[in-house]
Amino acid sequence: MDEEMHEPEDNKFIPMTSITSGSGREVINDVYYYTDQIANVIFLGYPDRGDWVLVDAGLPGSADEIRSEAEDRFGENTKPSAIILTHGHFDHVGGLVELEREWDVPIYAHKLEMPYLTGEKHYPQPDSGVEGGFLAKIAGIYPNEPIDLGDAVQPLPDNGAIPGLNDWKWIHTPGHTPGHVSFYREKDSLLLSGDAFITVRQDSFYNVLIQNDEVNGPPRYLTTDWQAAKKSVDKLEALNPDTVIPGHGTAMQGESLTEGLKYLVQTFDQTAVPDYGRFVDGQDKQ
Repeated sequence: MDEEMHEPEDNKFIPMTSITSGSGREVINDVYYYTDQIANVIFLGYPDRGDWVLVDAGLPGSADEIRSEAEDRFGENTKPSAIILTHGHFDHVGGLVELEREWDVPIYAHKLEMPYLTGEKHYPQPDSGVEGGFLAKIAGIYPNEPIDLGDAVQPLPDNGAIPGLNDWKWIHTPGHTPGHVSFYREKDSLLLSGDAFITVRQDSFYNVLIQNDEVNGPPRYLTTDWQAAKKSVDKLEALNPDTVIPGHGTAMQGESLTEGLKYLVQTFDQTAVPDYGRFVDGQDKQ
């Protein structure tokens, strides 16, 4: 474990919630997700076998909740064999430093995400002027300082493999961030989409609160490359997933997912890409 690992300087509690916050759902017997305020934390592994992997680490202050969920599912004093990250935005790494100090396990992310996880680069400031609802308008309060995981984090293997998860592969799905990845298991067409696409209108306070499930593009206020984001959605739709657990929103499966994802692909420029904003038309990319 790297003793110089530290949290972002602006790490702070963000007053955002949903009706599913604090609850978990087993999607299949070895896949469970827990909603921390508005972000999903995913636990991969069978409860009775002890070997498991954590996907993402919630919002700032989430470490105790994640630890408690892990112990409820896998037993006391449990720890994962690894932590894998879809990307490094504040709402996906919030509990990471505290958990890593206790667990001391390898953390994996895409190589293009590494500078944002080792304190080298800031993500661009969230775009509070983007077309969207209330949660877009207050985006300026969201933490933006980089986390520094030191040598605890390492790049995912180039061949798409995920250490500790033989049945899964990672897929590079940039746009929301340069090194954003999604995770896919072919045997049951199960997709962890991260923020490449989500199942709630993330800039809408009401939809986030109520968790109306509908397939949506990535969160508008933090997506910096819309052309890449569109290609990523095309790539994931081509997999024809049967079930998705997104970074935000509820798990979806079957026809509602298939039709929703097909509609998103067909209408991406009209429904996902904002009419205006700092990152529209390739402006101000990272």
